[in-house]
Amino acid sequence: MSHGKTSYVCLSCRVSYKQPHDRTRQRNCPNCARPMIHAGSAFAAPRRRDMASWRALTVLLNAGVGFHKSCCGGPGYRPQGLREVRERLTYARRTGTPVAEALVRFNVP
Repeated sequence: MSHGKTSYVCLSCRVSYKQPHDRTRQRNCPNCARPMIHAGSAFAAPRRRDMASWRALTVLLNAGVGFHKSCCGGPGYRPQGLREVRERLTYARRTGTPVAEALVRFNVP
């Protein structure tokens, strides 16, 4: 039985690659040779020219938020733009909520 592929992202080159998941192996970017971040099997990369989406994605991945499939089929809510990311980061600072938890929250009060 073959294992499904999952996405690995290089934030500096703004590229992603689908490769078999192996916890013991560090994936490196073929362009810059930097370590890639495991984004998950439900990840869909934004267009390379969409800088705002890549900045939002950088915040999400560096906070430890992944795009893994859940039992219902998807990764759940993820902010799409910088405005939504800023709102959730402000909420996290104001309430003391962990950043990763605030970023995946659908509505912020």
